[in-house]
Amino acid sequence: MTSVRDVLELVPREPFAFAVALGGFSLLLIFFLGKFNSFSKSRHSNLPTVPEVGGRLPLLGNLLQLKEKKPYKTFTQWAEQYGPIYSIRTGASIIVVLNTTDVAKEAMVTRYSSISSKKLSSALKVLTFDKCMVAMSDYDDFHKMIKRHIITNVLGANAQKLHRGHKEDMIYNMSKRLNEHVKTSPDEAVNFRDIFAPELFGLSLKLVMGEDVNAIYVEELGKTLTKDDIYKILVIDFMEGALEVDWRDFLPYLKWIPNKRFEEKIRRIDFCRKVVMRALMDKQIKRIQSGMEVNCYIDCLYSSSELTENQVLVLLWEAIVETSDTTLVTSEWAMYELAKNKSQQEQLYQELQNVCGHDKVTEEHLSKLSYLGAVFHETLRRHSPVAIVPLRYAHEDTQLGGYHIPAGIEIAVNVYGCNMDKNKWEDPFEWKPERFLDEKYDNADLYKTMAFGGGKRVCSGSLMAYLLASVAIGRFVQEFEWELAAGEEDNVDTVGLTTHKLHPLHVKIKPRN
Repeated sequence: MTSVRDVLELVPREPFAFAVALGGFSLLLIFFLGKFNSFSKSRHSNLPTVPEVGGRLPLLGNLLQLKEKKPYKTFTQWAEQYGPIYSIRTGASIIVVLNTTDVAKEAMVTRYSSISSKKLSSALKVLTFDKCMVAMSDYDDFHKMIKRHIITNVLGANAQKLHRGHKEDMIYNMSKRLNEHVKTSPDEAVNFRDIFAPELFGLSLKLVMGEDVNAIYVEELGKTLTKDDIYKILVIDFMEGALEVDWRDFLPYLKWIPNKRFEEKIRRIDFCRKVVMRALMDKQIKRIQSGMEVNCYIDCLYSSSELTENQVLVLLWEAIVETSDTTLVTSEWAMYELAKNKSQQEQLYQELQNVCGHDKVTEEHLSKLSYLGAVFHETLRRHSPVAIVPLRYAHEDTQLGGYHIPAGIEIAVNVYGCNMDKNKWEDPFEWKPERFLDEKYDNADLYKTMAFGGGKRVCSGSLMAYLLASVAIGRFVQEFEWELAAGEEDNVDTVGLTTHKLHPLHVKIKPRN
């Protein structure tokens, strides 16, 4: 993965030295012209300009200050010095960073009509089939159509009732595997991700394709792939690809310089994803054509005359990858915190006993399990699966937080910063579910934090994530006592610029009865 520090090293010296020098001069000129234009636009407004983060370099701007690869943490630190809204320069672009709930909601709700277009990296342009995804598309008729499809068939309230049997099977299978581990290896720590991820991926395949898939032959790859292989290609490889940095995104005037390593990696990820999805789809298309229908996403999309074949492929893949990822992140961090904090784990267990008795926790119980809901929301606040909302840009002059925002400026919502705001949250870096027991929080409100975003682009999967993660966490604590394995408490590194746990959670479990 190319770091920002490598940007200068990536520019070839010979035989392009003169061209690079000329390009650098052009960029420098554009830098000052862009800055002049930005300030000149602000003179037409009675509002002040957004504060700027200092210490930047010509051409590169603030890029080298983000070298730790955790920009959301750096943004949060800068908010203490420059305020909740400030601007940075990343090469040729100016980005306004929003770090509090109030100003983020202003951008997502009040000023949405002026800030609704997505700004994607080179990697995401390819991997999203140029915004052919619910999460990444611009807010237009296409977005509204595909969002309607996925809510109706996968994510909405009716879909949750329709697919409830699949979710219950997932919980049952995970419980069974945990009990088997206790019987065979009672003194050994269990890899939580090895238990949770395959079952969650299997659920996503059932929702999207109508069946779980243990193996499939892919002609273009010349081999049969196992379920683990499919998961790696469709989920893991995409996550890695999405984090790939193409330095030319920061220096667009040097796009003519090749970046073959980056281009080849993204092409490979995209190719493998397409041929695996095509193999999965071909089997289900034959089923549909034979007259066998099941209640799943592909049955709906395949019959739609509004979508091209490639669009159907990407939309099906999106539903698989998003179902398989964020719920895993939330559940893994929740079990880490509960295993680490025994008093909170015991409090949750006592609530489960009082509400459920000898019955297994189900979705019907959730409205009465306020502490379980608090655990879910506090985990989202402390370990939000999406740390920074994908960039949007202002397509017309607008205002945010009392500042003038000229057209063309990019907007970054720092979800992590919003959820770590010391003015809103007491001891924000501490995991304290009790904070959500306050009567000011509506127990039915899924949007207590910025984890699901807000406004017209609020996360469509919030209900499904809540139901899946909450029932799973409840069942795990109901059936087992959880304790961190040796060395796990400090094992909190995350992947790249995400909050995804770098290393799988290892825990020791003991049956309660």
